[in-house]
Amino acid sequence: MSEPLSQHYHEILKGLGEDPAREGLRDTPKRAAKAMQYLCRGYQQSLEEIVNGALFESDNDEMVIVRDIELYSLCEHHLLPFIGKAHVAYIPTGKVLGLSKVARIVDMYARRLQIQENLTKQIADAVQQVTHAAGVAVVIEAKHMCMMMRGVEKQNSVMSSSVMLGAFRDSYNTRHEFLQLIGRNS
Repeated sequence: MSEPLSQHYHEILKGLGEDPAREGLRDTPKRAAKAMQYLCRGYQQSLEEIVNGALFESDNDEMVIVRDIELYSLCEHHLLPFIGKAHVAYIPTGKVLGLSKVARIVDMYARRLQIQENLTKQIADAVQQVTHAAGVAVVIEAKHMCMMMRGVEKQNSVMSSSVMLGAFRDSYNTRHEFLQLIGRNS
């Protein structure tokens, strides 16, 4: 654990008017530093490590979809969580990606300070880079604590973002099939 990070949390507590020496807060700077390092562990991972060679020969050239991949991230503007799910699809061209690797790619990018729009694109670009697919589609739906706990305080708002590459961008029918399969109307 990073001692300087812990010290920064100590100073934040003081800046908020708290006494970091009181019983309930004595170990909070260390715990907060450890939690932040965990929540941002995506910086310590690379696409190559995540995929780890799990790309397999396949004659399948039909859409592959992994739906409802839960994600937890921190918005880079307020350091508050946004929580939601990602739907990822690709059209293979001779190789398929190990199922768990799609979820791991989502997690790696989500575990960095983010905005949802960039996260969606990073996931799509990574799947495209690894699979060389004929097309990649990513839709993310998330609730943002920076909008729920502060600011406009809208509790039921959900942000949706999408990135369509290749066949998903070029073909209405392909995009429509994907959106229908994840339960969204095109």
